[in-house]
Amino acid sequence: MKQPDAELDSLDVQILARYQRDTQQAAHAIGRAVGLSAAAVQRRLKRLRASGVIEAEIAVVVPAAVGLTMTCIVMVALEREDQRSLAAFQKRICAQPEVQQCYYVTGAHDFVLVVITADLPAYEAFTQRALFGDDNVKSFTTHVSMGRGKVGLSVPLL
Repeated sequence: MKQPDAELDSLDVQILARYQRDTQQAAHAIGRAVGLSAAAVQRRLKRLRASGVIEAEIAVVVPAAVGLTMTCIVMVALEREDQRSLAAFQKRICAQPEVQQCYYVTGAHDFVLVVITADLPAYEAFTQRALFGDDNVKSFTTHVSMGRGKVGLSVPLL
């Protein structure tokens, strides 16, 4: 993933803190809170998007509302850990629609995945296709979530 190319000042940080909580918030409301005009806020947001600081603006859907009731935390250990093998696994696993998050980590495992499916048979189908079907996967451990305590991507800015 490319690193953002931007120098942030305190106004950028204040704008981002508000904007990431609610992208529907009007520029004039953000401007009033940080001491800028709506036009200045819009210019800064445009620059933050162009520079990659704002990566995406998405709707957050409650999984259960669309029939996805099973969340699993999956720890994956690979046989080969050279750069090419790691990159190939990451690219392939991130293309799986069930994978919500993928982290390359230190320790006993190489990757931690957050996987969401409708039920246990759907999770089993995912593991057959994405994990058992990969000859570089040495082992994996699954932890089934019993409930959502906190889910988010907000960055703590203020």
